Amino acid sequence: MGKTSVRAADRAGAPTKVRGRGLGTISVTFAFWITMAGTTAPTPLYPLYGDAFDFTAFTVTVVFAVYALGVVLGLLVFGRLSDQVGRRPVLIAATLLSVCAALVFLMAHNVAAILVARVISGFSAALVTGAGTASLAERLGQHSRVKPATLALFANMGGLACGTLLTGILADLAPSPLRTPWVVMLVLAAVGLLGVMVSGESSEHRSGLSLQIQPLHVPAEIRSDFLRSAMAGGAGFAVLGVLTAVTGLFLGTVLNESSHSLTGVVVFMAFACTAVGQLLVRTLKPSTALPVACLGLMAAAALIAAAMATSTLAPLLVGAAVNGLATGIAVGHGIGSITTRSAPQHRGASVSTFFAILYSMLAVPAIGVGVLIRQSSLRPAGETFSAVVAALALGVLISLVRPGKKAV
Repeated sequence: MGKTSVRAADRAGAPTKVRGRGLGTISVTFAFWITMAGTTAPTPLYPLYGDAFDFTAFTVTVVFAVYALGVVLGLLVFGRLSDQVGRRPVLIAATLLSVCAALVFLMAHNVAAILVARVISGFSAALVTGAGTASLAERLGQHSRVKPATLALFANMGGLACGTLLTGILADLAPSPLRTPWVVMLVLAAVGLLGVMVSGESSEHRSGLSLQIQPLHVPAEIRSDFLRSAMAGGAGFAVLGVLTAVTGLFLGTVLNESSHSLTGVVVFMAFACTAVGQLLVRTLKPSTALPVACLGLMAAAALIAAAMATSTLAPLLVGAAVNGLATGIAVGHGIGSITTRSAPQHRGASVSTFFAILYSMLAVPAIGVGVLIRQSSLRPAGETFSAVVAALALGVLISLVRPGKKAV
């Protein structure tokens, strides 16, 4: 889940001379994929870390939130870095950070080390999303048989989906479940780093380094549609965040399922369906996309609440999938509105603001659920959270159908 470099995508229509186009495209795609995979890799391992380091469910939600807040800070500070110094240096930095995060996880002996690793992962995700998306747009161009946006979506959401599944399987099969997954992730991240190091630069235009906080910008010309999309997408991201943080805990303590692979499957479905939802939005009319997303978010919240209330797995799996589809539709609609209807000179800042809202919603509700778990228990916390998500989606839906308000 990352920031799209709109200016680079706009420039992609004009062919540029890119060295090693085929190999470079593969290298950038793989580096993008493995970096994002590294950000969800810890998910099935949280129960094991809890046992090893004796921490609570609240600690798990804080560990997850630290990653999301790192992404937000990285987007705001480094969101335009690849425009300033080139795609290749930023991709190298992102994959190098991914290598460092895997190393810290591999050697971790306490919660502090995990927190450090998660911050590093957050920065790696913030760097790779903009640079990776822009590089693929420049390497492939608008007339490529494989659309840059589709390939970037595969690398981004596919990485988020596959990271948790891969480490879940390895945790079940490997003799050292807290070490072997990170050895594998370390090797794959090192391969990604080597690939981008030997690939050529795709951007011919650089503005020069100027690090500063990127100001947030809500485009006035589409403000209502922007905020509705951000709130609907944010509600879905909140569910993704909570699923990523506490699915292992729910399966282990409520369902008595010790399979780490099963945790990986639940989160895999959520992120994979988010990618499908972003593709599906292209088949929907703009006026129907957000209502469909809101209805989907409400249905997903009901299913997840049912899973909590009945202590059954099936509603959780279906709810994760439905939430992913609805979230993808809301996010795809929001990005489409920004890139086609907002002022070109503010598109980059508008996209950054959109994703800053989404990642904030990924982090803050997870901490709230952690507090509720500490005050009560997992099941009532999950039911309360589901009710809040449904209420937020319902509020957006009401604003769309209210008399005098035309959905756009």
